[in-house]
Amino acid sequence: MINKQDYLRQIDEVIEKGPYKDNWDSLAAHQTPAWFKEAKFGIFIHWGVYSVPAFGNEWYSRNMYIQGSPEYQHHLKTYGPHKEFGYKDFIPMFKAEKFQAAEWIGLFKKAGAKYVVPVAEHHDGFQMYRSDISHWNAYEMGPKRDALGELAEEMDKQGLIRGASTHRIEHWFFMGGGREFESDITENEKEGDFYWPAMPMEWDKLHDLDSEPTPTKDFLEDWMIRTCELIDRYRIKELYFDWWIQHSSAKKYLKKIAAYYYNRAIEWGEEVQITYKHDAYMFGTATVDIERGQFAQIQPFAWQTDTAIAKNSWCYTENNEFKEAKNILCDLVDVVSKNGCMLLNVGPKSDGTISEEDQKVLLEIGQWMETNGEAIYGTGIWRVAQEGPTEVAEGQFTDGEDKVFTKEDFRFTTKGTYLYAICLSYPEDGKVMVKSLADQDASHLPKFHGIINKVEVLGFEEEPVWERTEEGLKITTSKVKSDKPVVFKISID
Repeated sequence: MINKQDYLRQIDEVIEKGPYKDNWDSLAAHQTPAWFKEAKFGIFIHWGVYSVPAFGNEWYSRNMYIQGSPEYQHHLKTYGPHKEFGYKDFIPMFKAEKFQAAEWIGLFKKAGAKYVVPVAEHHDGFQMYRSDISHWNAYEMGPKRDALGELAEEMDKQGLIRGASTHRIEHWFFMGGGREFESDITENEKEGDFYWPAMPMEWDKLHDLDSEPTPTKDFLEDWMIRTCELIDRYRIKELYFDWWIQHSSAKKYLKKIAAYYYNRAIEWGEEVQITYKHDAYMFGTATVDIERGQFAQIQPFAWQTDTAIAKNSWCYTENNEFKEAKNILCDLVDVVSKNGCMLLNVGPKSDGTISEEDQKVLLEIGQWMETNGEAIYGTGIWRVAQEGPTEVAEGQFTDGEDKVFTKEDFRFTTKGTYLYAICLSYPEDGKVMVKSLADQDASHLPKFHGIINKVEVLGFEEEPVWERTEEGLKITTSKVKSDKPVVFKISID
């Protein structure tokens, strides 16, 4: 096991010797990796002990200890009293007997993903990797396999970029409900125990940046060391943090983690990034992430949205409501046009298989990307991101309802000679008009005043008929039929 004090000294030494120091002024020098700007599309994986009950969502470990909740009632009915069967008792049931890392990564590659971010430790406190900090991990218990390690090795083999996420800090309060009645939570009272610390906290206080009880130094140091172990052991290129790191008590440790990580990356000769929410990091020191949502307008900085194939849960449940591939692709195109990347979540079953519904969506996305990926990968933003009547709501948790786009809704990306105009809902009659490409004279500057040489449509042999007027670029096709976004490749001088 890791000696805590030795690791803390190591963290300080790396920061002292490296160019990055644990303050915002120093960390502001860090640049967004080139690989991230090129990638545009990645896969998130929520898989863990919570996949065994497969009920409600990935917060089962918290909700089962909240008296009166659907999970609480389900647990009593299905597994019995919490004192006799607690969350830890699902661990032996988490066998992952059909888990094949090569198959997962192969599927994600077919889907067109360029990077993969498995959840290394969720709020429940069970590590999905080999750890020298806690015995409560998948290498020693349950599957008895280093799931993260196997996936990372396979990513290297198949050419995908490795990442990992940690949701550990929420463990401070996650199991707190179990202290309010007779349950197995009270059996774990000291540092290192599975449920420790399980501090009772009211939900409405969790968004208070100074909420109490404040995480202790011991807990925060444990969290920092766990994070640095992930960095050192797996050399991940994206370190994803979930929420609650914005709490005031975490600021000191966030700076130390970033300085340590960025200095380590220099030693490795790699480009890395941290993604964060809720202004936990100072803007410009890491990469902004929006959970289940996006920006309404184009941004001058690279950013990420994390969303999921399932609308109701991040993990697999028996009642998942799956999005359609065409709706995910519309969101992907919208995000990329605004200088963002999409991290799309998959929730495998506890046995290590990925549901047929998830696979169908991923393969449909991959088919579209194989044909239209040049309008996504490695592209830049244009002078405008979008045109059309359909408004995209800004902010987190806005992906619950499908957006209904029209033939007038276009998104734009660029690469070298080409502008890509992407119609989000192609009409049956094959007639569209791109208003942003209207024939303007110099009096209309700064509107587009360039020369259009050629218009192609990706994935179809038909050569579109086009005409540029004062209203816009009119494009007509007779054979192009698609329920997914249609990409026009426009050569410009």
